[in-house]
Amino acid sequence: MTTAPEQQRVPAEPERFPLYGPEFTKTPDRVYDRMRAHGDLVPVELVPGVPATLVLGYDAALEILRDPDRFPRCSEVWEQEVGPDCPVLPMLQARPNALFTNGTVHARFRSVIVDGLGRVHPAALRRYAENAADGLIDAFAGDGEADLIAQYTRPIPLLVFTELFGCPQEIASRLEKGMTGMLEGVDDPAESLAMLEQAARDLVALKRAKPGADIASWMLRHPAGLDDEEVMNQVGLLLASGTEPENSLIANGIRLLLSDDRFGGDLSGGSLPVEDALDEILWTDPPISNYGPTFPRQDVDFHGYRLPAHQPIIISYTAANTDPTRSGGSSTQDDPSRSSANRKGNRAHLAFAGGPHTCPAKNHARLIASVAIEKLLDRLPDVELAVAPGDLEWRPGAFHRALTALPVTFPPAPGRP
Repeated sequence: MTTAPEQQRVPAEPERFPLYGPEFTKTPDRVYDRMRAHGDLVPVELVPGVPATLVLGYDAALEILRDPDRFPRCSEVWEQEVGPDCPVLPMLQARPNALFTNGTVHARFRSVIVDGLGRVHPAALRRYAENAADGLIDAFAGDGEADLIAQYTRPIPLLVFTELFGCPQEIASRLEKGMTGMLEGVDDPAESLAMLEQAARDLVALKRAKPGADIASWMLRHPAGLDDEEVMNQVGLLLASGTEPENSLIANGIRLLLSDDRFGGDLSGGSLPVEDALDEILWTDPPISNYGPTFPRQDVDFHGYRLPAHQPIIISYTAANTDPTRSGGSSTQDDPSRSSANRKGNRAHLAFAGGPHTCPAKNHARLIASVAIEKLLDRLPDVELAVAPGDLEWRPGAFHRALTALPVTFPPAPGRP
């Protein structure tokens, strides 16, 4: 068997690109562009001292996502190597949920999630999102200014999920706070994970005692027969992945519509520009930018690279989506109007992963984001960014693309009667 030239292989001690620091936080696209000189895979550091391989190529990423036999979710050996104090351990460590398991175990967990989500009618989900959006806008519409992250995009997913899961606001707030801490890897990520898990455990205990017509109660009654701890892990996964990332999807969509002339001129035209903006964001700035961790059980030769056993392989959804070798992708240096036209209505992005671990709530996430953005533009049609787009600040972290704040101004408007 022939091998790729030696210069294309990852060396034993390669120079690694950091997925942290001011440049990566503010302009990750520039870092991805430099990485591409190394090919489809590149050595990185998730945080100082924690190496991984980042997958940049779209085809390579999709091949890994679709091949859990060679690229399983099994981090146990790696966990022993990095120890309990590793800052990114809570984001990558194995637990009994649909994200971190393989084969029949994964299929069993996923069936409970898919069936639970399938019982949510789109009309009911839209109604929950509309009610949440209207209530939040009422609170600041008369002020003439707002920070949409704190006052709008972050609360909406929490309010919707409290309805879907019959979840008290206090529990939902702990879930969201735990997920935020894990994503950013600041303070104590292990404490953030513990907070998230305890909140999910409290919700399951509540639903076991007082079941209702909600997803958590349905999961407890599912024929797969999950015990309370297994249900807790699936509930925690759904609530965590459906709140903080959803906040960023809504916020990044609003940012694009308010800052990019390709969309701004059509805002009065209805929902089409909103759908186009979401397509664009999911291709170029997905809320989870790098994730899908896999850990080969043995060394793997892949696309001319030797991938070491038990070391994390992370899929860069952002870099793969903008892979310049694909007609649907576009380097950030290309003509944005041309690349945007290629992406309109194109849902082949990897923002929701791929293969057996494709996000089962992707349609729900998109519907909530569409409603949230449409409601804001309908109620406050003259809303504008309060700062230049380049002055918006981004939160640090290897795994997500999230704003710290989204300040806007608008003519004060009356709340609803």
